[in-house]
Amino acid sequence: MATLTQSNPVPAHELHIEPNELPKLRSNYGKYIESDSVGWMRSTPIDTPMEEIRRRFEEDGYVWMKGVIPREDVLDMREHYFSHIAHTGILAPGTSPRDGIFNPTNDPIAHSGVGGTDLPDDVAKVAALTSAHTTPIYLAFLEHPHLRGFICDFMGWKKDVMVQRTMLRHNVPNGLSTGIHYDRIFLRASPIDFLTAWVPIGDCSPAGGGLMYLSHSGALGRAMEASFMERAAGFSDADRINAFNMNMAKDGQLSHDAAALYEELSNEWDEKGVGPKGREMKWMVGDFKAGDVVFHNPYLVHGACKNEDARGVIRLSTDLRFYEEGTQVDERWMRFWEPNDGL
Repeated sequence: MATLTQSNPVPAHELHIEPNELPKLRSNYGKYIESDSVGWMRSTPIDTPMEEIRRRFEEDGYVWMKGVIPREDVLDMREHYFSHIAHTGILAPGTSPRDGIFNPTNDPIAHSGVGGTDLPDDVAKVAALTSAHTTPIYLAFLEHPHLRGFICDFMGWKKDVMVQRTMLRHNVPNGLSTGIHYDRIFLRASPIDFLTAWVPIGDCSPAGGGLMYLSHSGALGRAMEASFMERAAGFSDADRINAFNMNMAKDGQLSHDAAALYEELSNEWDEKGVGPKGREMKWMVGDFKAGDVVFHNPYLVHGACKNEDARGVIRLSTDLRFYEEGTQVDERWMRFWEPNDGL
């Protein structure tokens, strides 16, 4: 073994730095998750050899890449978004859109930006959320060469195709956040699996509404999807691929209570053979920084922690889905998001 010196340091991708103690976490509803049911995600520096990145993705179902996009480019996008919706009164007076601090005198639910049925009643606020998906600055951000170049290298594709329906969402403190799901639920019209990129637009701690992933749950998601589709065998084609069909919850989510779902699933973890033997189930979280991107497979069970950031920081992120060029995409998603589009 080589001697580790200042001139011969440990490669960055081999370092393991234990993060600070985890905060208390919960989802939209229910109690706080037991501390022994939560763990830290494995982060991967951008200089990690591609073979190791792919190995981690295969093993974990996700890979949390550090510093994919230059930090200032991400913060510029954050500033643009909150400048775009500042007229709704979402920001604390005297604060910068780049910081994205919530006005504590506002009702959090009235400023929800989760999407679907959780949109605010105010027509002007909904219009701002909708138009944010098509501004030239946002569309240019989606084409960022550091992001798109990494995806092709990682997947071994000559060219990628990103679905046009992206999920640009903010999550204010104590507001509604994304429920627990796996992504295949919502993109069933293509037989081809896709890659999801979750891009935090700004720093995002676990207590600030960051994503949490159920460890090694890809097999569980596949088993759930097989069960859903088996029960939908007699449905019409449109109903069979619908994320809101009678097999699903009304909003397509598996749950909005991470603690209760954990207790339910952990009882079946080994009994039904859907979890890797000898591996403990945990909700895995990260302390994400602007520039990080998490890539995950379409069956990994995940959702958002409730935003309880003590400083009032609004979580902002976008969800992107990618296919290899030339494969069959879910054509329903090849148009920009708008409210009540049925997806």
